[in-house]
Amino acid sequence: MNQKSAAEIADAAAELIRDLNYATRYGEQGSTVVYPGDVYDTVANLATLSTRLPQTLIQLRVFLLSEYEDGHLLSTNNTLGTDVSTANGGLYDAARAAHELYEALNRAHNGLSPIAYQAPDNA
Repeated sequence: MNQKSAAEIADAAAELIRDLNYATRYGEQGSTVVYPGDVYDTVANLATLSTRLPQTLIQLRVFLLSEYEDGHLLSTNNTLGTDVSTANGGLYDAARAAHELYEALNRAHNGLSPIAYQAPDNA
């Protein structure tokens, strides 16, 4: 089995988000957002994505800190402790921000729930 690396999977996810950006441009060719239900479904899926990010970020922190504690890391800047601390703090903040993103998307999803499309009167 040819398993992709974590970096390759993250790269593929980033490219899919780029595709999503094109698919959501209002009024432009290629947009797949036609009805409020499309927004509702897209926001729900983004909320799901955001709930999964903290686990990944925490697991990356665990790896980094374990390797540091086991003496398996070095820094080309000769500032290993500071570098690990900075990376650890950034990963922690990113996990917290992903959780906050989920909460905001969940609020948006709840607000979208009763919204429906109404055809113009002249249709």
